[in-house]
Amino acid sequence: MKSTQSEITTTKRIELLDVYRGFAILGIFVVNIVIMNSTFLNQDEFMLQWTSKLDLIIQKILQLFFYTKFFPIFSLLFGLGISMQAIRLSEKGKMNISFFIRRMFFLLVFGVLHILLFWSGDVLNMYALLGLLTVFFIRRSNKLILGLSIFFLLFPFYNFLFEQLFSWIAYDPGKYLKGHTGNSINQIITNGSYLEGMQLRIFEYGSNLPMLVGFLVPIALSMFLLGLYLGKNKIYESLENFIIKIKKPAILVTIISNIYRMVFLYVLVELDIYKITAIRELFIKLMVISDVIMGLFYLWIIGWLWYKTNFKKVLSPLQYVGRMALTNYIMQSVIGLVIFSSVGFKLYETMSPSQTFLTAVLVFVFQILWSKLWLTYFRFGPLEWLWRCLTYKKIFKLKKGI
Repeated sequence: MKSTQSEITTTKRIELLDVYRGFAILGIFVVNIVIMNSTFLNQDEFMLQWTSKLDLIIQKILQLFFYTKFFPIFSLLFGLGISMQAIRLSEKGKMNISFFIRRMFFLLVFGVLHILLFWSGDVLNMYALLGLLTVFFIRRSNKLILGLSIFFLLFPFYNFLFEQLFSWIAYDPGKYLKGHTGNSINQIITNGSYLEGMQLRIFEYGSNLPMLVGFLVPIALSMFLLGLYLGKNKIYESLENFIIKIKKPAILVTIISNIYRMVFLYVLVELDIYKITAIRELFIKLMVISDVIMGLFYLWIIGWLWYKTNFKKVLSPLQYVGRMALTNYIMQSVIGLVIFSSVGFKLYETMSPSQTFLTAVLVFVFQILWSKLWLTYFRFGPLEWLWRCLTYKKIFKLKKGI
């Protein structure tokens, strides 16, 4: 027992991967806080009222640099983490599928509790289910894993397939929020009881499930498999060389995809051809792919700055949040609940885009400070520690120096 615990707790961490995780947590909250401030049901109408130059600039920044960029990053890092753990266990002769089933089961439990208690926009339950599927591919060939990753990202007919699937199982997402309006949801969030808020979160999740399955799942699975591919090839052992090696293609692909993003946002959406459903969906699919590429470019440029410039000191604090990614992800939802709902300040649909953006940044700065302080005295984040104990079926030492 003692030797196992020592091996696990003394495994050398790769700082850059923790920086990546911290960066992803920042971007996810910048996006999520917009939805926390106004749900999908009322968001388009709500955003029209913010017409100041600053708010319009912030909305453009979110559109160009945040939306659909950070979810792929977090998904890739999750897949990479699974493969790294599997490889280490295999090298020690301790690889066991039941270990990963148990690990993903408790992540699923965290996700369900996250939805019930704090926020309907959870992705942990999806990660848990896809994580099990990804584990199945660990022993498969690198070509198959990479090929499937590319396929799941590029495949253009998800909307049609999932529409048919939901029709076949007679799933009606509209029934969950039937009778609700933007005003009624506002009243529940700002003046309703905690139990009413819990019920609303369940209904919101049920209403958003087709979007989750049809849009986010394919991206997540693609990035999980890409992370698995990178992990199986042990890219993490020579990150600097890998980043240098892919410099030219990374920059070239990003330039091309960003040209398309600009053309899409400012030209294609204004054309009559965009009104044709099939063509519009193709244009949007290419936009999503371009956004994913932009997210991956963020990882490359951060790695380049980390290894090749003096910017490492600026990026380094992100690692504290990254080491406690699960705890900080859930914490952001708790903070959002306090800011926007009746259990706290009741600020739902009162904050402008610039105010939510500033709030997200300030919350993240707080998370850096508290994460660094926590890790000064403890080995793991609180939820990381709990997840580890449940997975390994034993109690690990939490406090340092004991």
